[in-house]
Amino acid sequence: MPHKMSASLVSRQRDDYIADTMAASSRPLRLLFVCVENSNRSQMAEAFARIHGGDRVEAHSAGSRPSGQVNPKAIEAMRELGYDLTSHESKSVEQVLAESRGQQFDAVVTMGCGDSCPHVPTRGRQEWQIPKPRDMSPEQFRQVRDLIGCKVTELIDGILSEPKAT
Repeated sequence: MPHKMSASLVSRQRDDYIADTMAASSRPLRLLFVCVENSNRSQMAEAFARIHGGDRVEAHSAGSRPSGQVNPKAIEAMRELGYDLTSHESKSVEQVLAESRGQQFDAVVTMGCGDSCPHVPTRGRQEWQIPKPRDMSPEQFRQVRDLIGCKVTELIDGILSEPKAT
């Protein structure tokens, strides 16, 4: 009898895993990018996720201590690539979590907020060591922007290429 119970439990866990995986494959990837101020790095990462992910990705960004505005340097750096950041808002992690109504993220990427980044429910977490570009020259700022673009592309390609349960 105990053997049947554990087999039943394993079967139920497998079925739940398959259902979660199938649901995940039929909806966009939910990505959250977090930095301290939500004015530079995470904003550009969200933009790159939207650019590279298209309708396969639902991208968000937040800050552990948001500044309340997107840095004009970030707006200009992304405008150079044809993306308009002027409609973006600097938000707190708590705001984004409230707006997500408890939906789990497929990946949360933190950039420089370390231990001050609040816990966010996610299937995967990454910490990117990306310098804070706020006070950099325009050329250095572009280098950080381009680094973020490469890392976002790698993240999306990596998640989308993971084998799916069948």
